[in-house]
Amino acid sequence: MIELFRTPNWNFIGRRKWAYLASAAFTLLSLVSLVAGGGLRYDIDFTGGTLIQVRFDGAPTVAQIRAGLTQIKLGDSIIQRFGDEHEYIIRLPLKELGSEEIARRVQGALAGDPALGKFEIRRVEFVGPQVGHDLQLQAVYAVIAGLVGILLYIAVRFDLKGGVAAIVAVFHDVLVCLGALSLTSREFSLPVLAGLLTVIGYSVNDTIVAYDRLRENRGKFIPKGKTFAEQMNDAVNQTLSRTVLTALTTFFSAAVLLFFGGKTLEDFAFVLFVGVITGTYSTIYIAAAIVVDWTGYVEGRLRRGKKAVAKA
Repeated sequence: MIELFRTPNWNFIGRRKWAYLASAAFTLLSLVSLVAGGGLRYDIDFTGGTLIQVRFDGAPTVAQIRAGLTQIKLGDSIIQRFGDEHEYIIRLPLKELGSEEIARRVQGALAGDPALGKFEIRRVEFVGPQVGHDLQLQAVYAVIAGLVGILLYIAVRFDLKGGVAAIVAVFHDVLVCLGALSLTSREFSLPVLAGLLTVIGYSVNDTIVAYDRLRENRGKFIPKGKTFAEQMNDAVNQTLSRTVLTALTTFFSAAVLLFFGGKTLEDFAFVLFVGVITGTYSTIYIAAAIVVDWTGYVEGRLRRGKKAVAKA
């Protein structure tokens, strides 16, 4: 395997208190953004409604398109640029009318405004309210099932502390990704959900590698006086080359998709782009650090209990 670092010996675990503060700040920022923004902006797949993709010969503004739709009382629709300045996505709320009738009315309203010029309707999609609701539930079930499976796997293979710490790290990663979506006004869609599940798997994979190296080291000779924190720090350093190489490969792939993959893949790539960074960070400073502090707390209680029994 390629070794980026020959004998790394950085004190990651020793700086975990600062990392806790940084994690708390990013988590708080994500929560504030989500609350202040009224929660996530769900894609039509989750909310239901009609989506119309329009390509204009000219370069109209959102205000001009909205003015045209006001004639048919759909001026409150969500209008977003899709790629370049000539193409837009119009997301219309649920109506009693069918998607074909809505598309016909939108086409008539846009054609009736000479300021918009010639245009072409490239796509019309309709999602009913029940389908959107079902997809929301399925998304929640998919994430919960994944987290439960991760917890059970790590608890059986390593220990319960490792499983709980890994889940906390995953929650941290997901929350930061959702906060990034909220801060950049991106929608939560099915590709974004796929990206989040990918981030969960990526983050846990890195964590398992570090845990596995710790278990291997503890099965060998451990120098007398070496604390558990130092053993965990050794495991993180020993897997550092592998972690960085994996992270960089995924990061550059996500960056290419984000900047050159087109509008369709942009949100998915954005989640991966952010998730790779926070997933690598959380492996070291969340999952590993929590196990160290938890173990130290348990060992401290055991020592105090033995002293109390000895005095008695």
